[in-house]
Amino acid sequence: MSDQSRQMTPEEAAEFTEQVFNKAREGDAVMLDRLITAGLPVNLTNSKGDTLLMLASYYGHVDAVQVLLKHKADPEKRNGNGQSPIAGAAFKGDLAVVKALVAGGAQIEGASFDGRTALMMAAMFNRVEIVEYLIDQGADPKAKDANGVTALDAARTMGAVDTAAQLEKLLG
Repeated sequence: MSDQSRQMTPEEAAEFTEQVFNKAREGDAVMLDRLITAGLPVNLTNSKGDTLLMLASYYGHVDAVQVLLKHKADPEKRNGNGQSPIAGAAFKGDLAVVKALVAGGAQIEGASFDGRTALMMAAMFNRVEIVEYLIDQGADPKAKDANGVTALDAARTMGAVDTAAQLEKLLG
């Protein structure tokens, strides 16, 4: 039997998979492109339910995000905590990634299982440019999560002065 036809052991497969997820965390767009072209499932998930797209988005790697979206990664696939890639990017404050996700078909609201939207995440962490962009793209500033909290409420609770003022002005 040749080396090329040998099956990976479960341990080898687990190690390989971890390396693949590290490529997403590191933003290695070239390697991700090669792996997916060679047959790696683009919506592969880890034990936490994170996809390659979620990790690339969360860690702010716009080139990797674009490669994954080119290969039809699902921008709506939530992780085990119900978080979407766009909400992760809004939380981290990466406008370029948020824009790439929207261009790739992500829903503007990007709501988690508890109703918390990408706009709420951006507002909570004082991400003024992302709040402006999401609202310009149609995000609902009056949306409420499962606890009845709006983006403005979230901004106020977190002491996010700039986004609170921005939303107060918008909501009049």
